[in-house]
Amino acid sequence: MLEPADIDHLRDDLLAADFTLDAVSARLGEAGLAGLARNSTVPASRALGDADDAQADAIRLWLLQQPVPGRRLASWSSLPALRSAGLVAGGEQLGATVELKPHGSERRQGWICSDQTPLDGRVTRPRTDFVLGASPASTTLTQLVPPGQVGRALDLGTGCGIQALHLDAGEVVATDLNPRALELARISLGLSGVDADLRLGSLYEPVAGERFDLVVTNPPYVISPPTPDRLVYRDGGFGGDDLMREVVTGAPRHLADGGVLVVLGNWAITAEPWDERLAGWLRPTGCDALVLQREVLDPFEYVELWLADAGLAGAPEYHRRYAEWLDYFDAAGIRGVGMGWLALRASGRGEPVVRIEEWPHAVHQPVGAAFADFFAAVPASRLPDADVLARSWLLHPGVVQETIGRPGAADPQHIVLRQQFGFGRAVEAGTALAAVVGACDGDLPLGLLVGAVAGLLEVAPDDLAADVLPQVRRLVEEGYLLDG
Repeated sequence: MLEPADIDHLRDDLLAADFTLDAVSARLGEAGLAGLARNSTVPASRALGDADDAQADAIRLWLLQQPVPGRRLASWSSLPALRSAGLVAGGEQLGATVELKPHGSERRQGWICSDQTPLDGRVTRPRTDFVLGASPASTTLTQLVPPGQVGRALDLGTGCGIQALHLDAGEVVATDLNPRALELARISLGLSGVDADLRLGSLYEPVAGERFDLVVTNPPYVISPPTPDRLVYRDGGFGGDDLMREVVTGAPRHLADGGVLVVLGNWAITAEPWDERLAGWLRPTGCDALVLQREVLDPFEYVELWLADAGLAGAPEYHRRYAEWLDYFDAAGIRGVGMGWLALRASGRGEPVVRIEEWPHAVHQPVGAAFADFFAAVPASRLPDADVLARSWLLHPGVVQETIGRPGAADPQHIVLRQQFGFGRAVEAGTALAAVVGACDGDLPLGLLVGAVAGLLEVAPDDLAADVLPQVRRLVEEGYLLDG
C-alpha cells in the first residue's frame, strides 16, 4: 500500500486539483450530490459536462468510477505510487480501484478512502474483506458521540476510519480485525492529518489492560447464519447478537472513571421482552446506561435488507440463502431485530441507572449532547426530596409549551412540554406542573415556587410537592430542567 510520503504527495495532488468537500459540493450542486447519495452518477456527470480540468478528472476518477486519460494525470506526483499499490490501474485510460471521498466536520477537512460503492444500479458481490465507506450508520454514529475533548479515545472496528476522523481526543486508538480496513483507514487518516494508533485484532483484544475516556463503535452487528463468505464489515461471526453483548459487557474493563461507550447496533427480539434482555447485559456492568430502540424489523424485512446489501438480489441462490437465514432465526428463537443506540457511562456510583425505551420519533441531530446531559443529570435526579426542593432549577431554553383544546374554551384540554433539541421528547403536564416548571428561572428554589403555585391553586403545599416531585425528577433526568 502507500507509504506515508506517498500519502503526503496524494494530498498535495488532491489539493492542487481543488478536490475538497466545499469545492466539489459547489461544482456538483445539490442535484449532483443527491444523486451520489442515491448511488447514481448521472446528475454529477451532467454537472461536469465535457469539462476536462483537473477537478473534473479527480471527480470522475475517485467518485464516479469513470476512466480518465492517463496523460491528464501525468503531473500527479503520487501517480507512480498509486499504480504500484494497485489503487489506480490501466493503460492510456486510468481507473481507480478504491473510492476517495472529500469529507469534513466542524473540526477537520479531509478524505475517506474505502472500497467502491456499486453505482447506477449495478449489483455486485463485495469481496469478503470489503471496506465500507461513509454509510448512514457510520455518519449517524458520529452524531451520537458526546461533544468535548477527551484524553484517550478508542474507535473499535474502525473500518475506513470515519469515526477516528471525528474524534476530539489527545490520543486515538483505532482497531479492526480486517487488515485491509486498517490499510485504507491509514490512507484516510493520513490524508486528513489525523494521528491514530492502528491495531489489528478482534473486539477488545488489541487494547487488553488499557482504559479509555471514550469508546465508539458501529460493530459488525448483522445477525446472520454462519457462512464461509461472510462479509467482515457487517457479519461478526458470533451467534445471534452475541457480538453486541460482548461489546457492551466488555466495555467496563476498558472505560476510565467517567468514561463513555457509544454503540450503534442491532439486537435480537425473542420471546423474552427486549428491554429485559438488554437490561440483563447492562445491569451487571455497574454503569449508567441509556438505550433507545429506533426501529424493529421482522425477520423477512431484515433478511431482504442484508441479502440485497450482499449483492444477492436476483442471484440464483437468493431463495436458498433466504430460507437458510429464516431457518437460522427460527432455530435461535429470533422473532425480529431491534435497531438502535446504546450508551454506557462508568459512573462509579453504587446504584447505576439503566434506562431502556422505544424511541422511534424524530430527533434533533446531533444528539451526542443529549446522551451527555442524561448522564450528567442522573445524580441530580436522584437527590433526596428536600434537596430537590432546595435547588434552583432552570427551564432549558429549548423547551416550548404547546396547548391543545377546543377553540374558544377557557382552559386547554392538554398542556405539552416539548423539547426542540436532542431527543425531541414531549411530556404532558397538568396545570400545576406547567406553572411550576414555567417559573423555574434558576434563581428561586423549587420549594418556594411550589408554595407560590399551591397558593394560587388553593391546595396544600405539601400535597402539591408530593404530586409534582416525581415529575420534576423525570424532567431533570430528561433534560427539561437544568441545575441552576
